[in-house]
Amino acid sequence: MPRYMLAFVVIFILMLIIMPIFSKLAEKMDFTDKPTERKKHKLPMPLSGGMAMFVAFSVGFFVFTVGGYTFDPVLFAVLIGAALIVAVGLVDDYSKSKGKEFPVWPRLLVHIGSAVILFAAGIRFTGFFNPLSGLYVYMPYPLQFILTVLWVVGLVTAFNFMDGLDGLSGLLALVAGATFFIVAIYMGQSDSAFLAVIFVGMVGGFLRYNLPPAKVYMGDSGAYLLGFLLAAISLHGAFKQATVISLMIPMLAMGVPIFDGILVVARRIIARKPAHIADASNITHMHFRLIREGMKPAHALTLIILLSVCLNLAGIIIMLVF
Repeated sequence: MPRYMLAFVVIFILMLIIMPIFSKLAEKMDFTDKPTERKKHKLPMPLSGGMAMFVAFSVGFFVFTVGGYTFDPVLFAVLIGAALIVAVGLVDDYSKSKGKEFPVWPRLLVHIGSAVILFAAGIRFTGFFNPLSGLYVYMPYPLQFILTVLWVVGLVTAFNFMDGLDGLSGLLALVAGATFFIVAIYMGQSDSAFLAVIFVGMVGGFLRYNLPPAKVYMGDSGAYLLGFLLAAISLHGAFKQATVISLMIPMLAMGVPIFDGILVVARRIIARKPAHIADASNITHMHFRLIREGMKPAHALTLIILLSVCLNLAGIIIMLVF
C-alpha cells in the first residue's frame, strides 16, 4: 500500500507543477477555447489539460509500472492507444481554437484504432464465470472484438459529452478511477491497481485547476484520454475473471456518463440531428437540463457527482457480496 500511496502523491504533485507550465504555453500559442454563444465562459481558456495529463500519466506509467516488479508488457498497448487518442484530440482542439470543426470520421477511426490496439494486446472482453457451473464461459471471438471496440469508443464519447461543466468530467473520472483501484486491490491485480492510482493522481492534480471556476480546460484531448484510460483499466482489471453479476461493477462505476451518452444520442437521432455535434437549441445533456430547469451549475455538479458516488458504492458492494 505505501507504493500505491507514493505513486498517487508523485503524480498528483507532478500535475500541480506542470499544469501551469502547459497553460502558459497554450496561452502563448493561442491554443484556447474562446467564448461563443454556446460557450458562456468570459475569457479564452487554455486547452492544455489533456496534454498535461498524458505527460503525467506517461511518467507514472514508466516509473511505477515498467519500473515495478510485476510489469505486464501488454500494458504498453494502453500507452500507445492513449497517445493516439490524445494526438487526435489535440488536432480537434486546435481546430476549435481557430474557429473550425474537425471532421468526425478521422476522430472515430482513431478511437476505433486505439480500441483495436488494446484488443490485439489481449486487453479485451473475453467472457465470464458461470456461478452455477463454476466454469469460465468464453464469448465468440467476433463478439469479444465488437464489445471491446464498443466499450472503448463508447466511453471516450461519453466522457467527452460530460465535459460541459467545470470539473464534471474530471470528478466523474476520479470517482470511477478510485473504484477501479479498490477493485484491483481486492482482486490482487497490482498492474491494474497502479494504472488506476496513477490515473487518480493525474485527475486529482488536474482538478486543482479545473474545479469551478476553472482556470484551464481539458479539451477534447483530455476528455478522450479519461474515457480511454478508464475503458482500458476496466478491461485489464475489473472485467477479468468476472462473474455474471460482477460484470455490472464497471458499468455502475461509469453509469452516469454511460446513461447520459446513450440518452443524448437517442434523443438526437429521434430529433433527426447529428448525434456527434453539440446543439445549443436542443440541449439534452443531464447537466444542461438541470441548469435549464433552474438549478445553479454548482448544485447540478454536486447532484451528479453524488449520484455517481452512489452508483460506485453500489458496484463495490456487489463486488464484496458476490
